[in-house]
Amino acid sequence: MRFLPVNLNAVLVELDDLSQTLALLASLRAEPVAGIEELVPAARTLLITFRPAAIAADELVRQVGRRSLDARETRIDKRIEIPVRYDGEDLAEVAGLLGIAPEEVVRRHTGSDYTVAFTGFAPGFAYLSGGHPSLNVPRRTVPRTRIPAGAVGLAGSFSGVYPQASPGGWQIIGITDAPMWDLARETPALLQPGDAVRFVDVTGLPQAVPVTVAPAPVPSQPAAVEGGCAFEIRAAGLQALLQDGGRHGQAGQGVSASGAMDQRSLQAANRLVGNASDTACVEIAYGGFQLVCRGDAVVAITGADGPVMLTRADGATWTLPRYQPIALADGDVLALGEPQAGIRSYIAVRGGFDIAPVLGSLSTDTLARVGPPAIATGDVLPVRAVATGAVVGAPETPPADLPTVQEEVVLDIVFGPRTDWFTPDAVELLCSQPWVVTPQSNRVGIRLAGEVPLARANHAELPSEGTARGSIQVPPSGQPVLFLADHPLTGGYPVIASVATHHLDRAGQIPVNARVRFKPMADAGFVETFAP
Repeated sequence: MRFLPVNLNAVLVELDDLSQTLALLASLRAEPVAGIEELVPAARTLLITFRPAAIAADELVRQVGRRSLDARETRIDKRIEIPVRYDGEDLAEVAGLLGIAPEEVVRRHTGSDYTVAFTGFAPGFAYLSGGHPSLNVPRRTVPRTRIPAGAVGLAGSFSGVYPQASPGGWQIIGITDAPMWDLARETPALLQPGDAVRFVDVTGLPQAVPVTVAPAPVPSQPAAVEGGCAFEIRAAGLQALLQDGGRHGQAGQGVSASGAMDQRSLQAANRLVGNASDTACVEIAYGGFQLVCRGDAVVAITGADGPVMLTRADGATWTLPRYQPIALADGDVLALGEPQAGIRSYIAVRGGFDIAPVLGSLSTDTLARVGPPAIATGDVLPVRAVATGAVVGAPETPPADLPTVQEEVVLDIVFGPRTDWFTPDAVELLCSQPWVVTPQSNRVGIRLAGEVPLARANHAELPSEGTARGSIQVPPSGQPVLFLADHPLTGGYPVIASVATHHLDRAGQIPVNARVRFKPMADAGFVETFAP
């Protein structure tokens, strides 16, 4: 058992094989360690996210390192059968790679149980281990741009089912009508880590008629009250989303936390209007946003530094301050202009928005496509009623160092977990040369371009492993990607370092074309450790 640093609040445990990974996962689930927030298993690793205020990294290593790797998670009544029509477009190619007939591929694929090893890539996508040992085939050389929902595929020694239509490089051998991901279910993901799975050949049977599933019960909405309020969206700008503190605790379903890109600004906006600090706000990228208040409301605007204009129903106009509570009357128009520093603004309203959460959160995950849709022009956002006399907060101090394109943005980093996969020159180059933020950047991550790409010392295939917010992943191009709020739960490229937790909000405010420089922390509070 080897412990590798990831960030100030995360560590990667590297094990010998999948069985050890699942054993450690089972042990930590059966007897949790206080302070651990999330466990993300992968092929040979377990990503552990923890609260440093509750447990120090060295104490976490000590407690986890003492765990036995003999434990196994058992699910006596959880064996799932998946009916498959084996007519996939890669079935003949897989048979050719293995030197057997297509019928033999099907026989071997249906001949034994699989275990859900871990989840990732997309909500409901499970990596299934086990099965016949000969079913070990490479991914396609050129991934397809679209694979249909329900496609059953092979990649390496794993089997999997695509929960929704998406690009992908797995070898497709069949298709199933069983929904892998369905928000109408109490647990949307059909397959959870540790589940037993068996594929059943139904190729010769009539195609099943899709079962109509009743919609999930929608949380009761407060009845309309006299003096109720709503926001009518006049202009949505480049991107406007509902975001809150995040969708935590859903890693077992392949869903990452998402949430506001700048958590401190979200919290400040909510404090100003008297809400709980993780209440959903409107997150606006680059301004150009305009709303009309229908009713009376108290709002606050935080985040980026840019103009805020209020136009009253009679046409009178004011410039409003940020980081202060603002009273809006019926018919008031609030408009946000283009920021001079930072890029994301947050509008909180006292009471919060009266919209049903998805998996316990109003955050919109743009990669996983989980949560409310993006806010569009013409939308009406209802506001929850608040009792008269609700408290609003005192003015807060805006950040003094919001990123701009005029000045180099410095971000502290923690090396690991795969720094040793890169040449010494590449490690030095990561911090010595500036990196330009490209227009391909978004909530998933910041794509960076440097004059000299980072070279790897280890060119082996890295098995997929958990990724954390702030991870600096390096694809074959050598140009890094800094993962942000909507990053994938697992990734297959090595992570050379991570932006320190205290600079993640700052990273979420960096504009396109800004120059970034990474600064290694003198003492990240954690040293690579081997368990006793």
